[in-house]
Amino acid sequence: MKSEKGSISGKIRELILYLTVPLCILSLFILALFVIYSAQYARVSRNISTASQFNQNFKNEVDLKMYYFVTGSDETLPLDEVEQAEELAGTLLKSTRSRESHRAANSVLNLCGNLKNCIAEIEKTEGYDRRMHQLETNIYVITELIQDYMYTYLYHEAGELAVLRQRQSLWLAVDLLAALAVLVTVITLTLRRSIRITRSITEPIDGLYRRVLEIGSGNLSPAPAVRAEDGKLQALGEGLEEMATRLNDQMELTRQEQERRRRMELQLVQAQISPHFLYNTLDAIVWLIETGKNEQAVEMVSSLSMFFRSFLSNGKDIITLKEEVLHVRSYLEIQQVRYRDILSYGFEVDPDVEECRVPKMTLQPLVENAIYHGIKPKRGASRIVIRCGREDGQVLLQVEDSGVGMDRETLEALRSSLERDEGTGFGVLASYRRLKLMYGEELRFVIESEENRGTTVSIRFPDRRSESV
Repeated sequence: MKSEKGSISGKIRELILYLTVPLCILSLFILALFVIYSAQYARVSRNISTASQFNQNFKNEVDLKMYYFVTGSDETLPLDEVEQAEELAGTLLKSTRSRESHRAANSVLNLCGNLKNCIAEIEKTEGYDRRMHQLETNIYVITELIQDYMYTYLYHEAGELAVLRQRQSLWLAVDLLAALAVLVTVITLTLRRSIRITRSITEPIDGLYRRVLEIGSGNLSPAPAVRAEDGKLQALGEGLEEMATRLNDQMELTRQEQERRRRMELQLVQAQISPHFLYNTLDAIVWLIETGKNEQAVEMVSSLSMFFRSFLSNGKDIITLKEEVLHVRSYLEIQQVRYRDILSYGFEVDPDVEECRVPKMTLQPLVENAIYHGIKPKRGASRIVIRCGREDGQVLLQVEDSGVGMDRETLEALRSSLERDEGTGFGVLASYRRLKLMYGEELRFVIESEENRGTTVSIRFPDRRSESV
């Protein structure tokens, strides 16, 4: 028995894996790319959102507060604004991956530190002119740079976002093309694989179907078992051939048994005919002796001896038509001794059919029946003609007499008795049975008769020259 891998279910599971594994790997790859690009896109978007929290009026507010501080109008320093900008720059610096954006955020962070130092120096400086000078040369310049670098950061991050978007679109197109290529490849390979699997299933089934039709039509000759990759189909094919072999053996045994039965039936009918013929012949001899015709009785005994010598035929039940004609001729010679005044006979034998095989005593019972039921009741000169020839490719035997014949009612009764295998005329029924045993449905046995015109028995059957029945 083959393993599960070679079975139909195993092949289907293999085909499913063949189809799903590449698609799963492709799906996981696309999903991983999507997650990576989504994370990058989210990070840049988050940086831009964080950077957008930078006070757009940072420079004006810091410059104005420092101006008020220098002029003495307000003692509040813009340290909160600077610390917020510094904290924002530090946050951006941690999550920034772009080199330019990183440089801009780092510059903002350093400038915020310088700005805090400059504010501290102005706080320590005495004198309006000196403070104003530091304000104009340091504070205004640093706040301008901080604001410019923050805008630069936003610019580069926006550019990075645009690049990511373009790259994501490109990779999406590449992924789609790759997915399409993989899908087409997988489908093509899967179709080829499925076709192979389908053929490995359907071809053995077709072979089994054809073999079943052959067996159904009577072809039981040995044949190689249908080959199949699936273990169950292979076992089915081997079982079918084993069944055909056993059925063929059984049919051969049945045929041999029927053959033996046919031979036994043939021998049984033969055993019935021989005593019947012997009884009538001995009866004729007794009649000759009683009437004082001793010479004719001696002649009949001599003819009877010759008849049985040829009739024995070395124990064969199936003889040639030539031998059968010889038997009938001997029989008519015997009967003519008794019916010399009313009986004449003739033979019309085609040499082409002389070697055809027939059951022994096929014609003799018909001739005997013609004498006792046709010629003898007529009590006048009559004639029997035995014809052996060929017609429509078959052997044709005819026994024709010019005796009393039969009326239609008697003829139909005789025909019906033959169909039912129930005989009223022993000779006709015996001959019919023997021929039926040998030729079966191929036999044509026809009786034609007309009252006061005579009777003709016609027999048609295939030309067989084998000694088997």
